[in-house]
Amino acid sequence: MKRLALLLLLLPGLAFGQTPAEKRATVEKLLAQLKDAESSEIAAGLEQRIQQLWIDGGSAAVTLLMHRGLRELGAETYNEAIETFDAVIVLDPSLAEAWHRRGLARFGSGDTSGAVADFQQTLKLEPRAFSAWRTLADIAAGRDDWAGAYAAWQKVMGIDPKTPDGAARLRDYRRKAIGEDT
Repeated sequence: MKRLALLLLLLPGLAFGQTPAEKRATVEKLLAQLKDAESSEIAAGLEQRIQQLWIDGGSAAVTLLMHRGLRELGAETYNEAIETFDAVIVLDPSLAEAWHRRGLARFGSGDTSGAVADFQQTLKLEPRAFSAWRTLADIAAGRDDWAGAYAAWQKVMGIDPKTPDGAARLRDYRRKAIGEDT
């Protein structure tokens, strides 16, 4: 038990002391700041803070599993990551970031259909999950589905107007989708 308590204290980014309502309020504030960010550098920092709050949005056990899954995802051990995120989803099916990360693991393992389904569930739970929209745009572009890529990228830009190369990608997807420059 002492080992678990020590691990919980050492995990970076955990928002101990914040209630779920306080975490949601912080995310809302950061998302508003993201939309109004003055530069891509500021936006990148805000994105990182938002994603960390989303990752750490569950119970202590869920957060431990999320960090384990992230390590597995980073090590490209996709099947292990999928299993870990499966466990997170069983414990907390309302945690959008668990669905998002399982989708990334599925995509990495070659299961594009499963990944898309997970990203769709992510967006049902958190419509402003900018990384899920980005990945859906990338998947659509990889399939030469320019209308889908354009629609997904419009969502990205509505949430994070300062995303790196965002305006250029939007113009490119629009041109490929409908044949016009903006």
